[in-house]
Amino acid sequence: MKHTHPQPGDIGLTRINGVSGRLIRFGQWINGDGFADYEHAFLVLPDDRLLEAEPGGARIRPLAEYDGAEVLYVCPEGLTEAQRSAICRAATRYVGVPYSFLDYLAIATHRFHVPVPGLRRYVASTRHMICSQLVDQCYQDGGVHLFADGRWSGYVTPMALYTLLATG
Repeated sequence: MKHTHPQPGDIGLTRINGVSGRLIRFGQWINGDGFADYEHAFLVLPDDRLLEAEPGGARIRPLAEYDGAEVLYVCPEGLTEAQRSAICRAATRYVGVPYSFLDYLAIATHRFHVPVPGLRRYVASTRHMICSQLVDQCYQDGGVHLFADGRWSGYVTPMALYTLLATG
């Protein structure tokens, strides 16, 4: 479900400009998630804050840092206030979790059925997460499973979130 006024537990999807954005877009395309302009995802928290994964580690920032940016806010249909609260409580555990561009490569390796021992454990690890993995993990920890397609935990890109929540 798409909307314009963000609430705690919503997912913000936005564009990243420059080389990083192009690399993420390419990584999403390799993973079969399309080649569109949503390269970043974050989780809206109470008190006009957000949690996002970044190269220096996941951090909580003011939501106002995205004022003026083109952000699409999405969430699953029927998300309850109790679920929103649980998702946001879970989010605080992930402050400082490192970011890893290598997760895009790992996700692609799985997509192309390249046999790599320990790949599932590597991607599901909370030692490092890309932004969309972080959002998905907070939802899982809050008792809400976004994907029912049998994907491994952690195998999610910003475009996968867009496709699931904004195009339906």
